[in-house]
Amino acid sequence: MFICVIADYGTGDPAFAEVAQRLLMAFPHAQTHLLSVPPFSTLATGFWIAQLGLNPGPSDRLIYHNCAPRQDDPQARRDNEGEGLTYALLSNDVKVVGVNAGYTLSFIKDHAKVLRVVNVSRGGSQFRSRDVFPLAAAAIGREDFSLLGDSLLPEQIPDVPPDRIAWIDGYGNIKTTIAAHTVNLEPESKIVIRIGDVVSDAIYSDGSFKVSEGTLAFAPGSSGWLCADSGQPLRWMELFLRGGNAWERFSRPRVNQQVTLIA
Repeated sequence: MFICVIADYGTGDPAFAEVAQRLLMAFPHAQTHLLSVPPFSTLATGFWIAQLGLNPGPSDRLIYHNCAPRQDDPQARRDNEGEGLTYALLSNDVKVVGVNAGYTLSFIKDHAKVLRVVNVSRGGSQFRSRDVFPLAAAAIGREDFSLLGDSLLPEQIPDVPPDRIAWIDGYGNIKTTIAAHTVNLEPESKIVIRIGDVVSDAIYSDGSFKVSEGTLAFAPGSSGWLCADSGQPLRWMELFLRGGNAWERFSRPRVNQQVTLIA
């Protein structure tokens, strides 16, 4: 089995090792990959669940995710309670187990053959993803579905916001939640883009490297998957500064910030 752990613990945080150890107790021969997202960023979590889960990979895959801002109830928490655990079985039979918070399930909600609540405690530990949830994830990974509860409907899960930053990669490219098929521009069109307080000229391109050095391109990026309804490729738009860093150009914006096309 290949297990991908997606969480907001922080790059290099020992919490990843603690969680991986609990999962490997059930699957000692599994391979694990650890992916850190920004603190409380359910949007980035959901984006990577879909990008990794809906694209080709090992047939025996489990995605275990934890990004739980505990924003489902603004009142004081009893016994460290937080958002509940869920199970999704994707159209390609990839299993996804993790907390239903914010946008964590938004990118996959129309790709799930099964979408169920997992009946485990919502509290009991500040570190539920180590102390409570791995046992449930392990049972599901072994095809034991006795903990599954009520079904979740796609309409109970928020839609993906259509104009946000989903991720900033190591090159400073800004991956957005703007679907390429929604952009109605001619190639080489000049546009203006605002992120936060920064405004920049850009060129719309159908391929990032079709712009000259030093030019900010707005182009379909490398991330995406097949649409659930049509089976057609879905690509997300990226901001790419050839020979530079788009993230720096826009004064280091955060994931989830709004991206606005002014012209």
